[in-house]
Amino acid sequence: MIAFVRRHVVVPIVALLKQGITPERIAMSLACGAILSIFPVLGTTTVLCTAAALLWRLNLAAIQAVNFAMTPLQLLLIIPFVRIGERLLGDPAQPLSIGAGLEMIARGADQAVVALWDAIVHAVVGWLLFGPIAIYLLYRALIPVLERAARRFRPRPAI
Repeated sequence: MIAFVRRHVVVPIVALLKQGITPERIAMSLACGAILSIFPVLGTTTVLCTAAALLWRLNLAAIQAVNFAMTPLQLLLIIPFVRIGERLLGDPAQPLSIGAGLEMIARGADQAVVALWDAIVHAVVGWLLFGPIAIYLLYRALIPVLERAARRFRPRPAI
């Protein structure tokens, strides 16, 4: 596991630092990629991450790599986001399961959207409460880590 994380997380981030990308830009790319990737509407995160990368001039490769790595977490968080949205809007809890939702999608995405519309709205409301704050907090947490890494991996001047 350590070798996997080193190869697929640490080495690419160090490569970005060595290219001269600032720790702040990398932190924003990683934070946006991580939090936008758990947006609870399946099939939208690639577009959201690409839009964020273009809008804020973030590293598209970094943001999309994080996006794809977070897909399992996105699936796990859909129902919690639905529950948060239901509470915020004062609506009763709907009987939901990921398995049933994926079966509906397999039968036809358009039918699934119609059948799950309320749940989708609740999930988006739940994410909207969490997402922007989480991006900011993760960004702020990553900056010192990436600044230390930048100092550590900064090229040494030739003597």
